[in-house]
Amino acid sequence: MTDSTPRPDDTLAELRWPLRLTWAGLLAERLSRAFWPLASLVLLVAAALAFGAHDLLSPAAAFAICGALLAALLGALVYGLRSFRRPGRAEALDRLDRSLPGRPIAALSDSQAIGAGDPASEAVWRAHVTRMAARARAARAVAPDLRLSSRDPYGLRHVALIAFTVALIFGSFLRVASVADLGKGGPALASGPSWEGWIEPPAYTAKPAIYLNDISDTRLAVPQGSRVTLRLYGAVGALDVTETVSGREPGAEGAAAASAGTDAMARSFEVIRDGRVEIDGSGGRSWQIVLSPDIRPEVRLTGEIDVTADGEMRQPFSASDDYGVTAGEATITLDLAAVERRYGLAAEPDPRAPLVLDLPMPISGDRRQFTETLVENLSQHPWAGLPVQLELAVEDALGQRGVSAPAGMVLPGRRFFDPLARAVVEQRQALLWARSNAREVAQILRAISYRPDEIFRDESAYLQLRVAIRRLERAAPGLTAETQAELAGALWDIAVLIEDGDLSDAAERLRRAQERLSEAMRNGASDAEIAQLMDELREATRDYMRQLAEQQQDEDRQQAQNGEMQELTGDQLQQMLDRLQQLMEEGRMAEAQQLLQMLQQMMENMQVTQGPGGDSPGQQAMEGLAETLRDQQGLSDDAFRDLQEQFNPGQQGEGREGEGEQDRADPGQGGEGGQQSLAERQEALRRELERQQQTLPGLGASPESEGTREALDRAGRAMDEAERSLRDNDLAGALDDQARAMEALREGMRNLGEALAQNRQQRGEDGQGRGRADAGGERRDPLGRAPGSTGQVGTEDSMLQGEDVYRRARDLLDEIRRRSGEQNRPDLELDYLRRLLERF
Repeated sequence: MTDSTPRPDDTLAELRWPLRLTWAGLLAERLSRAFWPLASLVLLVAAALAFGAHDLLSPAAAFAICGALLAALLGALVYGLRSFRRPGRAEALDRLDRSLPGRPIAALSDSQAIGAGDPASEAVWRAHVTRMAARARAARAVAPDLRLSSRDPYGLRHVALIAFTVALIFGSFLRVASVADLGKGGPALASGPSWEGWIEPPAYTAKPAIYLNDISDTRLAVPQGSRVTLRLYGAVGALDVTETVSGREPGAEGAAAASAGTDAMARSFEVIRDGRVEIDGSGGRSWQIVLSPDIRPEVRLTGEIDVTADGEMRQPFSASDDYGVTAGEATITLDLAAVERRYGLAAEPDPRAPLVLDLPMPISGDRRQFTETLVENLSQHPWAGLPVQLELAVEDALGQRGVSAPAGMVLPGRRFFDPLARAVVEQRQALLWARSNAREVAQILRAISYRPDEIFRDESAYLQLRVAIRRLERAAPGLTAETQAELAGALWDIAVLIEDGDLSDAAERLRRAQERLSEAMRNGASDAEIAQLMDELREATRDYMRQLAEQQQDEDRQQAQNGEMQELTGDQLQQMLDRLQQLMEEGRMAEAQQLLQMLQQMMENMQVTQGPGGDSPGQQAMEGLAETLRDQQGLSDDAFRDLQEQFNPGQQGEGREGEGEQDRADPGQGGEGGQQSLAERQEALRRELERQQQTLPGLGASPESEGTREALDRAGRAMDEAERSLRDNDLAGALDDQARAMEALREGMRNLGEALAQNRQQRGEDGQGRGRADAGGERRDPLGRAPGSTGQVGTEDSMLQGEDVYRRARDLLDEIRRRSGEQNRPDLELDYLRRLLERF
């Protein structure tokens, strides 16, 4: 080896720091593996002492546990000493060498065994040594492997470390000083008595606790409700605590604690006022405590109340508190002095508690300052429409309440535009105002319904009102609060039914929408209510135009009306509606009223007529089936009323009293004779259907015509079964059979309409009136639109498939659902309604 060959000692001198660090890591591995039980045990004992666990034990138990802990510590120490083996330099060098590829450090200590004296072999050897020396100089310290999971599978070392860390943060190692006092009469610590203290603010303030040992200030400001905890160490009586912040008599707590043994070394009290806290004795201190007052929360209304068209009110408000609002409520009280005491309100009102509503609180976020909106619909409350006082109140965690200034308002409620509905609601309010009004309310309602044909559009509303009147008259002498609330709910449903109606005819809906809008403009309705009614008018107008477009027109009859019928295009109608809404938004109600009257007159002048040349056989068949369907529907309604009367015999005939119309036959009062009358009517309908089947026009062999015949056959069989059920006095079964008959009739009419439409297209029947230029040019419907490609006006679909038919079906289904939810109905009726729902 020549002088140019690297020497091992020189290379190792360059690796002294990686070698030392590797040795230190190896030492740490062996120390941790040998002494982790001892270290874990020491940490656990220190944590227990820092938390004062020894103060909870009796002296005998404390000494026994201390002896066991000392034995465990000694055993852990012996185990560590026997397991520990100090690492040597060679072991560190070997670990460092094994971390390098090719083990270059060991290669530097090798010598050439073959080829000594051969210049070529020696040159190769020197190149190898040089390469190994360069690789060795790149060595880095090897990190120690301190994992102990194989030796500590339960993680006891982690438990000890966590306990010690928590003790460092929340405990105090000054408590260890009291270990010397465990023996009775034992000498005090040479260092003298000591103490610890904390002030913990209430949790809702979210403020940290104050550790008094680390505070040098003698004047402290703390929130109200903070708790002071002082712990004394040393001989009993060496230190004492005096305070004036809790409001208790001086020495009261100390005298009580002195009889409690070790508890005499602790003091805990709540700060409720300004004062002084002092620890008397060697090393004691004193503090002047200043109470930071908890400000009372505040709440106020932040805007005008907003009322939607259906009576829902939205009242914005804001609330604030220094630490956060916890709850709130709105109290509504009747302003009796501002009530106009007349009519039903002239009587002395029944006692009624104020209306209390919970205020909405933010679900997340800061409750120290927030803005929310109280949303409620109080339309059915007895005070709706009367002057009230609104008062908001909020509360904080300390129980302090903040109350807003009372605000006078008229309690919002739903506005009724129909005069009859409004009258029913007024009498409902009078009934809820005082039970003594019951007899007078019944008389007024009976007077209102004296001539039902002139004011009631819906027979159902009239019948329900008569039932309510009868119940009210029977209960009037001793009306209870439960009956009062039940009758008020029934009157509300009647008023809503009258106001909203169940109108299937487009013309009737249009007239109703025009009347309600006109009434709203006269009574000064809100913008939201007028907007809702305007939307209702637009929808009703669109439905009416659609109905006009789906019907054929009679050109001869149009010209008979002063020579020509008035035309109104869809664009012109839309412009008039837009102009009407603009006038109302600008507050020009008089002009809007005139324009609405003009629009109403123009819509009334439109005629809905049939096609020219008289009715074809197919049209006559369609009309006959439609009439049969209406008769079947009426018969089914009568059967359903009789079923109700079987379970409510006291209400029989009450819907007919006072009417100026002829009494129809009452099957329910006739017993078997009544059922026989229904059965005879059902038999007549079945025979009429058979006659119509025989007179159906020839429709060919199309699938639609076959479907028509099959559907009408099913309808006939269902009618026959309904007739037998009626003769057997099985009203529930008859209703099921009648429902199947009506469904089959509807299906047959749909198929017949499609078959007729196909026949017209094949024979060109619909083109007979399209080329009549002498009739005043191209035929147009009442809205100025041209006929369809097959001669029909506006659409080539059958009228029986229009939206009104399906709307009627939906309305009937909704009525069945509503009645099935009334649990006061007889069980047999409820069972029948549920079977109807399951079927349809």
